[in-house]
Amino acid sequence: MKSPLRTLRAGVAWAARTSWFRRVGPRVMPPFERAMARLTRERVTASGLLLPSLVLHTVGAKTGLPRQAELMCVPDGGTWLVAGSNYARKVHPAWSWNLLADPDAEIAYRGRRIRVTAALVPDDEREAVWATLERQYPGYRKYETASGRKLRIFRLAPR
Repeated sequence: MKSPLRTLRAGVAWAARTSWFRRVGPRVMPPFERAMARLTRERVTASGLLLPSLVLHTVGAKTGLPRQAELMCVPDGGTWLVAGSNYARKVHPAWSWNLLADPDAEIAYRGRRIRVTAALVPDDEREAVWATLERQYPGYRKYETASGRKLRIFRLAPR
């Protein structure tokens, strides 16, 4: 029998893949996530109420200014996996460009700031990593199909 949390996550995953959410989510979720992170001093993100999440702190690839993004993540053996789904949009999210330009970043995870190094998951590991991601978020790979691009998946390892 499925756990109630897994059943709830499957429902959230289904809703997040709807065309309605892909239209509304990019406008509503980022400000809501930022507000929740501010209110809780980055201990809790809005999506973190149901799913493992983190706040990624990077330096802007073009601007050199500090940037942050609230992301769903999959803890994986002392590292974290994050995928650049960007609500299934046709373009990669800005935070992924930032990590490609400078892989040294910080995350806020469960109220702790952790310095990390980001590595793009190589092609020969993608299938295994997708299986790991989909155990946490059933059907998550459908974002890749809907976006029409190969999603960037990063492994964030503590420095």
